[in-house]
Amino acid sequence: MQVGPKVCLMDEFSASDGDIFPYRFKADKIGKLIGKRTWGGVVGIRGTNPFVDGGFLNKPEFSRTDIEGKDWVIEGKGVEPDIYQDNDPALEYAGTDQQLNKAIEVALDELKKHPVKMPEPPPYPIKNK
Repeated sequence: MQVGPKVCLMDEFSASDGDIFPYRFKADKIGKLIGKRTWGGVVGIRGTNPFVDGGFLNKPEFSRTDIEGKDWVIEGKGVEPDIYQDNDPALEYAGTDQQLNKAIEVALDELKKHPVKMPEPPPYPIKNK
């Protein structure tokens, strides 16, 4: 059961699982993506057996497709936010996170539009029998 609004923060430094998570968040319609387009680097690597000199080689081997398996997604493209919000470096340095503030604003607005009524707890069990 999904209770209450959900938002996902992301920025241009989000990569790998930081790309995949917002992609699935959006695909599964969990909530709004807020921030900047992700970096777009999700090709996975695996190591090989070590070389004689002790070195090793990592080679790109796998990536992600869309939900239907028809198109490669994310790699080199990133994930676009639903709401674009950048962080001004000077404000961020001063302690103001504009992306976080926007996420809170959006979540509170969604909560006003779609209030959540929590179910009443069941009666306590009678344990004296």
